[in-house]
Amino acid sequence: MKFASLVLLTSLTATTAFAPPRALSTTTALHSTLQSPPQRTAPAAGHIPEWENRPGLSPEEFMASDLSKPDLGGMWECPLTRWNSEDIDVREAQRMAKQVPGCPLEIRASEKDNAMGARYFAENREMIRSKLLEHGAIWFRGFELMKSVKGNREMHEALGLDPCLDPLHSSGLRKFASERDALYEEVNKPSLRQHYIGLHNESTAKRTAAYAAFVCFQRATEGGGRFLVADGAAILAELDTKVLEKLYNRKIRISVSNLDIPPALPGVVKEGIRGLVDVAVAPKFDMDLEMIYESDGKPGRLQAVETAESPINRHPVTGMPVWFNNAHNHARKLRDRRPCGVPEVGMTEVFYADTMEPLDLEDCMEIKRASEKHITALSMEPGDVLLVDNYRALHGRDVFQGDRFHAVTWFTWDQNEEWRGNERRIVEKNAFNQAINKMMDWLPKDFESNQN
Repeated sequence: MKFASLVLLTSLTATTAFAPPRALSTTTALHSTLQSPPQRTAPAAGHIPEWENRPGLSPEEFMASDLSKPDLGGMWECPLTRWNSEDIDVREAQRMAKQVPGCPLEIRASEKDNAMGARYFAENREMIRSKLLEHGAIWFRGFELMKSVKGNREMHEALGLDPCLDPLHSSGLRKFASERDALYEEVNKPSLRQHYIGLHNESTAKRTAAYAAFVCFQRATEGGGRFLVADGAAILAELDTKVLEKLYNRKIRISVSNLDIPPALPGVVKEGIRGLVDVAVAPKFDMDLEMIYESDGKPGRLQAVETAESPINRHPVTGMPVWFNNAHNHARKLRDRRPCGVPEVGMTEVFYADTMEPLDLEDCMEIKRASEKHITALSMEPGDVLLVDNYRALHGRDVFQGDRFHAVTWFTWDQNEEWRGNERRIVEKNAFNQAINKMMDWLPKDFESNQN
């Protein structure tokens, strides 16, 4: 019986944060859950800055680490999610959200700024940290310092940010670009370049990074690959109030992977499989998961489903209610309507928590409208960094052609030890992470077409 390999395959794309990007073609091997699959169209964006075609360094140059600096591999665990979502007046929350400044704030380097190097960030630390809290994200454009791994680390050290593990470090799809610099490779894998990653916070119901710094070392060589960012406060203010109240009152649950078991198997066998997955696989994801059969109506389908969570959460520092969830990325009715080549095992779904029914099409389309209206599709080029407040801003990524190298460092609560916790990196998580990434690296570059 090949059950063990099926379980491992299930884990390949069981992730709430990086679920794949927008194809340039509308053809896909993915089988829609709908009897008459809708046409796949590329998602929109409210603002699309122009490319400036700034040059970068060679891979040998940008990947060089400063070996005189200490190894950051023993970084903090990702902190637990700060939930404060009870008793929110939705209408008042929308009124408050309309008052906040726009996201992202753009800071463009001058010749003087570039001449200062890391000193620019050290001398402007308080201003930058204040603006990050105010706007939710800052786009640093044209900085020479961050064109390399070495300079990128100098930047976040000058800002006093404290690196942590990705919320889903143990799940796979979380590969280090430079482990000693606490730098993860973003989703640059050739096998995933033809997938659109919808808007999400880097978060699960259990763990959430406080901040992130996304850096571009090499833009896509053949086009595409815009980085997407949107303001969770603006989306909250934009959403239809009745839809928002419905989602808030009913809460949501997200399934992160599927394992299709032959429906004809005896019940006792199916329950044995569920128990095995629950004990042997689910804990590897460091998530609170429940294994549930046939939530999406497909006979024999076993889904790993997160616990119920509110789609609105108060920001831990400001107390501002914001749209804080990954429905735009994970709702099946949205993924079925945009270019997407994820294998069925990794397709996700969003449910109303009270009935475990998938979100209605009307609710999904309202989430799509409100979210995409506020997307800025960034033209990030070598040296550009997007510094993100992970509780305020949502992010994603467009599809691309050719080769692309973006990376990200996640940060914990550096100014609040209680929120940060006392967990340093749990080394036992590494084996599963490394095994999954090796399997992903084996996938051919034309993975989507090979699914036909």
